Amino acid sequence: MDARAHSSQEVLATLQALVADDLKRVNQVIIDNMQSEVGLIPQLASHIVSSGGKRLRPLLLLMSARLCGYQGQRHVPLAACVEFIHTATLLHDDVVDESALRRGEATANAVFGNKASVLVGDFLLSRAFQLMTRDGSLEVLQILSDASAVIAEGEVMQLLTSNDLETDEAAYLRVIESKTAKLFEAACRIGPVVADRPRGDVDALARYGMALGVIFQLTDDILDYSAEQAALGKTIGDDFREGKITLPVIVAYERGTEDERRFWSRTMESLEQGDDDLDHAIELMRRHDAFGETLRRAEAYGNAARRALSDFDDGIERRTLDDLISFCIARGF
Repeated sequence: MDARAHSSQEVLATLQALVADDLKRVNQVIIDNMQSEVGLIPQLASHIVSSGGKRLRPLLLLMSARLCGYQGQRHVPLAACVEFIHTATLLHDDVVDESALRRGEATANAVFGNKASVLVGDFLLSRAFQLMTRDGSLEVLQILSDASAVIAEGEVMQLLTSNDLETDEAAYLRVIESKTAKLFEAACRIGPVVADRPRGDVDALARYGMALGVIFQLTDDILDYSAEQAALGKTIGDDFREGKITLPVIVAYERGTEDERRFWSRTMESLEQGDDDLDHAIELMRRHDAFGETLRRAEAYGNAARRALSDFDDGIERRTLDDLISFCIARGF
C-alpha cells in the first residue's frame, strides 16, 4: 500500500471515529426504514446499502453538525435520509447506464432486474421524504426536496450530453454540480441549519459541500480511465463505452488533431468501438494532459472548499474536513 492510500484511509478513519456513535445510530435508522412486508424490498435495498460504500454524504452531514456544535439528535435521521436519496439515485443510475458492477459487486439491476431496481429506488425516495416530514422543518424539507429535483435534472442533462462532443466544460460542470455535488451541498447545509447557526455559516458549508462534490466527480471521471477494477468498483472504461462526455474527453477532443477528433466522433458519438479503442483513448488523454488538466480543476475547487472553511474555529472537525478535500483530490492520482 502506498503512502497516499494509507493517508486516505487515515482521513476516513478519523472522520468515522469522530462521529462513530452517531453513525451507528444512522445505520440503525437505515436498517429500520428499509423494512417492508414486501420481501423483495428489504432484500434488494440491503444489497446496495450494505455493499461497501463509505457513507460519505451522511458523514458530511454528521460532521457539519458537529463542527457547528449541534447537541441534539435531528441530524441522525436526516443523515439516513441523505443516504436513502443517494442510494435511490444509484439504483436508478445503474438501470439507465446498464451497469453490471458497482464497487466490484454485481449491481442490484444485474441481480434482481431493472423493474425491481427502479421500484425499490422509488420506495427509498419515499422513505427519505417520510424522514424529512418527521423532522418537521420546512427549511430542511426544502433543502432536501430541492436537492432531489436538481439531481434528477442533472441525470437528464447527462443523458442529453452523452455522445455529444459539442459539450463544453461549462455544460459538463453544470451536469456534475447537479447530479453529484448537489447532495454533498445539501448534506453540509443541513448541519448548520439544525444547529441554528447564522446564514453565513450555512452558506459557507454549502459552498464547501458543492466544491467537494465537484472534486469527487472530477476524480471519479479520471478513475474510469486509470484505476484497477477492485479499487474503482466498476470495470475500466464504462464511461467510454457509454459515450459519456467527461472532462478528460473534452480536453483531449479540444486539443486533438483532425484525425484524433474523427476517432472521438466514431467512438463516442457513433459508439463504433473496437478492441483497442479504449487503450488508444487513454493514450490520447495522456498525450494531451487531459488527466492533469482535470486534476488541476479539482485542485482549484479544493482551494475554494478550503476558503469556505476558513471562518470556522480551528479544531479537529475543521482539520478533518480540510483533510477530506485532499483525500478526494488524491483519488485521481
